[in-house]
Amino acid sequence: MSDRRIDEDKRATLRRFAALGAATPLVGLGGGNGSDDSSKSSDARDAIVGYVAATPGAHFSKVRDDLQLGTGETQYHLRNLVDDGTLDVRRDGDYKRFFPAKRFSEFEQVALGYLRRDTPRGMLIHLLQDPDATGSKLADTLDVSRATVSTYAKELDSVGLLSREDGYAVSEPETVITLLIRYADSFGTDAAAFANDAAGFIRFDP
Repeated sequence: MSDRRIDEDKRATLRRFAALGAATPLVGLGGGNGSDDSSKSSDARDAIVGYVAATPGAHFSKVRDDLQLGTGETQYHLRNLVDDGTLDVRRDGDYKRFFPAKRFSEFEQVALGYLRRDTPRGMLIHLLQDPDATGSKLADTLDVSRATVSTYAKELDSVGLLSREDGYAVSEPETVITLLIRYADSFGTDAAAFANDAAGFIRFDP
């Protein structure tokens, strides 16, 4: 692929997410003097905000790579967006995860962080579909070791997403379901399939 084609693809990606980000309050303040460099910087800034709005809980590397930005450029804009109150940041182990400011509770931020990891997301989805699933069944379904399931179950329990008092039970299942459905397209195919089938296992009690 030529450098020109790569640049065109990058600009198209930035414009797509910038259209989302431009509608967010505070974005575009201090947007510069209209120069070409300032316009590119504003596009990148708005694209980051739009991307995080559509992909809450995304970590630094994912923001950078999906928007095809440079490391320094991404660091600069994310730092400024956090400083001016447009984005919230939460430390998640080795990751910094980013969220639209003041939109998510602490529980929701933690949940979104784990839903962006393949194995924890798979565990939560399968437990929502089959609350009686055992560790062995989860391991078989997800094609991981029983030890991996046990490790993540302990971790999910420690952050309040899972209870291990009597088997495995998802904490605040309605909230987790809502996040899975609302942002299904930004997760894996398992979340998209879950969203399509969600009506079959959500109970409504008027």
